[in-house]
Amino acid sequence: MDEENRSRAGTSSIGSLLSSLTQEVTSLVRKEIELAKAEIGEKGSQAASGVGSIAAAGAILLSGFLVLLAAAVFGLNTVLPPQTTPWLSALIVGGVVVIIGLIMLQSGRKKLKTQNLMPNRTMASFRNDRELARQHEHRAKEQV
Repeated sequence: MDEENRSRAGTSSIGSLLSSLTQEVTSLVRKEIELAKAEIGEKGSQAASGVGSIAAAGAILLSGFLVLLAAAVFGLNTVLPPQTTPWLSALIVGGVVVIIGLIMLQSGRKKLKTQNLMPNRTMASFRNDRELARQHEHRAKEQV
């Protein structure tokens, strides 16, 4: 392809070369934008699918978890001394559940922060295109 460009550069005027360069850059930018849209859409659908699965699982687990918490409160109430009031067992179980929930929340937030939703392939392609454009600019200046 370099030979084709060199022979074309030798026989074409600077105006036609600039016109060709403009058309190619415009086409390249359009294709890069299409690639970015496709990649962002792909990443978004992956994230939405994961969030939907987590939400459904959470709703199902919540009902079972509430039943287990009620059983834990009743069980702890039978273990505590009889002179203590029943609300103390509910307070203890609730406190433990809140602490576990906060730990799980922090873990989930860390996972969401480390998930990279940037369109990496498109960004790399843009960097390559920028470098190629700079090289073509230097070559055009050298030829003039």
